[in-house]
Amino acid sequence: MTIHVVDIEQVTHTCPAFAEPHVYDTRRTVIDVIPGGPCRTPVTIRCGDTTAIIACHRHEPGDRQCGACRIIVTQHTITTRHLTEAA
Repeated sequence: MTIHVVDIEQVTHTCPAFAEPHVYDTRRTVIDVIPGGPCRTPVTIRCGDTTAIIACHRHEPGDRQCGACRIIVTQHTITTRHLTEAA
């Protein structure tokens, strides 16, 4: 598994249209990428006389990818702050 570790920052505000605080900006920052290693089930692609072998993540849907190619996103920290608007 390739693991992506991310930090998430959410900014909330209140406005005349919707008085409850709500998120209007979300930023994600990639902190670390832990590679899963080489593909364990490469796929052979043919087009006419040309043949190529590619990693399964480039061809197969997520549920049919090998363990090395599958991607997992892990949230490291989630920060929520409120934007105070000056009148």
